[in-house]
Formats: sequence, structure tokens, C-alpha cells
Amino acid sequence: MTSTFPDISISTERLVLRALDEDDVAPLAEMMNDEMVAAWTSIPQPFSEDGARHWITDYAPTERAEGRGLDLAVTEFLTQRLVGVIQLGKTNWRVRSTELSYIIAPWARGEGYASEAALATARWLFGDQKFERLELRTAADNTASQQVAQKIGCISEGVLRNACIARTRTEDGTWVDLRTDFIVWSLLPEDLEDVGEHHADAGGYTSYNDWN
Repeated sequence: MTSTFPDISISTERLVLRALDEDDVAPLAEMMNDEMVAAWTSIPQPFSEDGARHWITDYAPTERAEGRGLDLAVTEFLTQRLVGVIQLGKTNWRVRSTELSYIIAPWARGEGYASEAALATARWLFGDQKFERLELRTAADNTASQQVAQKIGCISEGVLRNACIARTRTEDGTWVDLRTDFIVWSLLPEDLEDVGEHHADAGGYTSYNDWN
């Protein structure tokens, strides 16, 4: 039998992480068309509301049902507005390991939301789900995402050379692929012992490689 993540909601002092729903279509599309998201992820560009709707109604439920991962909307507790997305993928249920990715909307960066959401997800995985390893991969030049990994207690394990494809704008405005390295980070349950409750960061966007 395939193991699957439950349909859950995770709350922090400022955030609620929940399943994506129809109300997220427009802000999700807007978020994914941001220049920094386009540069550091494999999200198709331009990203349409139809693409957002497919993610919410087809891709995310299928990933959860088939045991590969979990996609969560990151929303503000007070305003309920969408401020980011957390994704778990490439889950190995025997090893109890999964890969974490995160994107924070341009209108919500600088508030510490990336580290707050990632840390809450890690604590839920290690506590309720009894996972033993969380892995992150950040592009070599993506310093904002690397700062998030460090702030939640991740340990850098090494470099996957030439394994990441980022994007850059050309003079005519089109996107072209740019090959770079991946930095691999890991987080184990014992790594959270010295991690505090409060964090600050500039924003985060790890690499969503297999989202579609």
C-alpha cells in the first residue's frame, strides 16, 4: 500500500499552511510570474491562471494521493492572503525522507515567512509523521534560499556540480536556461534542538524541478 501524507493544516504564530484551493488561483499565478521565481525555478513562463488551476485541482492532489509529496499554501493568519507555497516531493517512505521546496510571494518577502513555514513543516514531519531526514537543494547563487536553509538548522552536505538549471533574461526579454550547481542541505530531528522560534529572512525560492 502506498503511504501518503494526510490532508492537514499547520499553524504558526503568523501563518497557516493548508491545502491549495480555488481561491488561490489568481494569487498563485501572480506569484509564479515574479522575476525571481522565474529565475530560480522551473515554473513555466509566463504562468497562466489555467496553469495555477491545474496545479491546485490535478497536480497537487495526485502527488499526495500517489505518495510522492505534499503541496501547501502558505497564508497569513490574520489576512488569510496567500504569501507562499511549501512543497514536499521525492518522498521515500521506507527511509522516511522527503525534499522540501519553498516559494515566497514578492509582496511578502522580508517578513521571515520562508523560514517560519519551512521550520513548521519540518517540526510536523519529524514529530507527527516520524520522518528522519529532510533535504533541500538550492542553486549555487541563490543566497536568499541558502539563508533560509541555514536559519532552520540545515547542514550543507556538498555540491552537485552542474546539476541545476536556472534561468536568465536576454536583452530581448526572453528567458534562457543557465546551468549551475546545486548545494545540498539536510535537516535531521536532532538539528532542530537549538533552532529558535523566531527568524528573519529576505525571501526564499528553492528549485521546483518536477512540479509538472
